[in-house]
Amino acid sequence: MRFAGRGELDGGRAAVQQSAPRLYVLDGLRILAALMVVMFHYVALRGGWGRDAREIFPNAHAVAQYGWTGVEVFFLISGFVICMSTWGRTLGDFVVSRASRIYPAYWVAVLVTAAVVTLWPQVRQVQNWDVVLTNLTMLQTGMGVWDVDGVYWTLFIELKFYVLFAIVVATGVTYRKCVLFCGIWTVAGITAMSTDNKILEMWAMPLYAPYFVAGIAFYLMYRFKPTGLLWGIVAMSLLLALHHVPRRVADNSTHTVSTWPASLIIVVAFVLMGLIAVGAFDRIQWRWLSTAGALTYPVYLIHQYIGMTVIYALRDRVPAHVLVPGLVVVMLGAAWLLHRYVERPLGKRLRKALLKGMDEMRRNSAAPASSATAPRKGLAVPKIRLYESPAEPDRDRVGAGKSADH
Repeated sequence: MRFAGRGELDGGRAAVQQSAPRLYVLDGLRILAALMVVMFHYVALRGGWGRDAREIFPNAHAVAQYGWTGVEVFFLISGFVICMSTWGRTLGDFVVSRASRIYPAYWVAVLVTAAVVTLWPQVRQVQNWDVVLTNLTMLQTGMGVWDVDGVYWTLFIELKFYVLFAIVVATGVTYRKCVLFCGIWTVAGITAMSTDNKILEMWAMPLYAPYFVAGIAFYLMYRFKPTGLLWGIVAMSLLLALHHVPRRVADNSTHTVSTWPASLIIVVAFVLMGLIAVGAFDRIQWRWLSTAGALTYPVYLIHQYIGMTVIYALRDRVPAHVLVPGLVVVMLGAAWLLHRYVERPLGKRLRKALLKGMDEMRRNSAAPASSATAPRKGLAVPKIRLYESPAEPDRDRVGAGKSADH
């Protein structure tokens, strides 16, 4: 009965979601994933330390070296959240929502990071400002241009997911279409691994698709109820994700390390999302988690190269065990400022501007009106008789066409 009232399971028509408790636990999981990535960059990499981080953090390094799995957790949550946020929305709503959410903080982060590494290029440097300008599009990876900050590659993965899921949104999000989308994307990902087709591999994203797919299935469980079909999608996605773990470990390590800890983290993430899907954490209504979750995206955008530059500047002056936690606190503070004074106000303005643009596009995309429509001032438009009735020889019989669906 706990799933009753969340939506009608008709397999075709879009269901209208009724009120449900806010999933504060998702905010907590997001900030945890972000801190995992932060610790990976500050404790597991040479970064600004100038030497092997294992010498500096002999114990913490063993755990932090798997912090990159926070990215996989992000993708898992993203599948859940995007499916949830697009239900009942139009494609235009989806585009406006995503653009106003991801771009304002990103633009500022790109410019600030570029300025820092230009002024203090000891750790990283910008090749030229054309690279910076290209990065402002968030499409630089697809164009073969270097990222201003190393974490930005994941944003291009997210963008491709948005583009793919936009196909579902454009036709109206329903239970059946989401399941079909999961199935097709899974097949495409498997196919991409056995073919030499770069375009297919680029869009199928076999290393990361299982997380988005599982996230969508988890949301369908949460909105409706768990079924064997949805658990099957999750199980298949988990097995595919685990298959790619050794490659991801190799990509994020400079020396041979065990793969089982990374696999264990992935399994735990799936278990936690499963518990969220069945409502095990609905009673957690800690409002501070919402604030913590709001810092996730900004801190992710600014922490890596700026943080490494700070580490380089202070590594000989401040003990490492003090520098790292202190830097994390500073980055969280900077993230709050970015959220409060950039992301929120600029996001609202961008959203308002995009909504006006969408409305204008819709108004001017309507089907042409009938000939009886008043012409523009100063223009004489002759009447064109398409059909003349014998009984009414002087009367136009032009039917008004229906407006185009937009």
